[in-house]
Amino acid sequence: MTESFKRYLVGGAVRDQLLGRPVTERDWVVVGATPEDMTAAGYRPVGQGFPVFIDPATGEEYALARTERKSGRGYGGFVFHTSPDVTLEQDLIRRDLTINAMALADDGSIIDPYGGQPDLQRRLLRHVSPAFGEDPLRVLRVARFAARYADLGFRVADETLQMMRGIAESGELQALTPERSWKEISRALMEARPDAFFETLGNCGSLPQVFPELQRDRPEEDLLATLKKAAELDLPLPARWACLLENLAGCSDGDRCQREDVTRVAAANRRFKVPRDCQDLALLTARFQPCCIEAQNLPALELLELFKAFDIYRRPERFEQFLGSCQAIQRSDGQAGTHYLRQAVETARGVGVDALLKQGLNGAELGEALQNQRLQALKAHQQHFSQ
Repeated sequence: MTESFKRYLVGGAVRDQLLGRPVTERDWVVVGATPEDMTAAGYRPVGQGFPVFIDPATGEEYALARTERKSGRGYGGFVFHTSPDVTLEQDLIRRDLTINAMALADDGSIIDPYGGQPDLQRRLLRHVSPAFGEDPLRVLRVARFAARYADLGFRVADETLQMMRGIAESGELQALTPERSWKEISRALMEARPDAFFETLGNCGSLPQVFPELQRDRPEEDLLATLKKAAELDLPLPARWACLLENLAGCSDGDRCQREDVTRVAAANRRFKVPRDCQDLALLTARFQPCCIEAQNLPALELLELFKAFDIYRRPERFEQFLGSCQAIQRSDGQAGTHYLRQAVETARGVGVDALLKQGLNGAELGEALQNQRLQALKAHQQHFSQ
């Protein structure tokens, strides 16, 4: 890079370095450069809304220092301005939180014009400037940071929480597209404390607008405990999404495997346009979670129907994710139901088709015979397990 402009490491890389956490992504701001300067220095332009460049040697992003102003409704209603005259401080002030508004110079010095380091020490998530209130997406971002750093003792500053309430009351959250909301929700679910994300949204009055399917201002303690347990079990995203939506089904304790009232689960899947694996597991968990509780009392035929619904023979990972969701919902590291079902699954899978093929069976006749042998194997498994 030429001496006519300077580069600074910014944002999350600086924050996590100061926290002693692994730095997984590095972003840079360039001050005093034009797009022509960057291309002349060998950087490849990729930005559309504003000039961003890729260092071909590292693959890291370099963005020209910029300012922004509100020009319309929603998180996309901003106009950006870049110029060699834009200072580093002007670029940093447009960021959301003080802990994200620090920069690291090439000589190792930290530029912290808005108090990010003191807020790190105080474990405080605090907005940088009043411009925070112009972007509704920042409500979800702050809640996601609360989920990431809750175990380190971080909390949202009172004045920031008040500003988040103002955004909720303004109706600006309704400008968020379901796809953009899903991106933040899915990332928050995979943080160390996903329960803190939904608790924060509830505390600032944003939950009914972001997630109206929950039908309450604040999530219930059971749901928060389930999400916390899902993270402790290190469940994948489909299982955590299933844990979140399981309480929407409205099933009574006696419904067992006949749980059909999953319309709200399906509606949430559609509205957020979630990936298919998350959709399927959420619907299956909402319907069949009671089976895990009553596993040892299920007739062999119901077990066989349960396994068929999950397609355990071709998609074994989906049933394992279901069992993980059940453990989180029951808030257990292991329960008799999940242990019993895992053994039953192995019993059903252990029934081979080769012997039936040697008998000349095929088509519907083969399927019926295979079903019957699996049923008999499960009955034998139940008898052995009860002894």
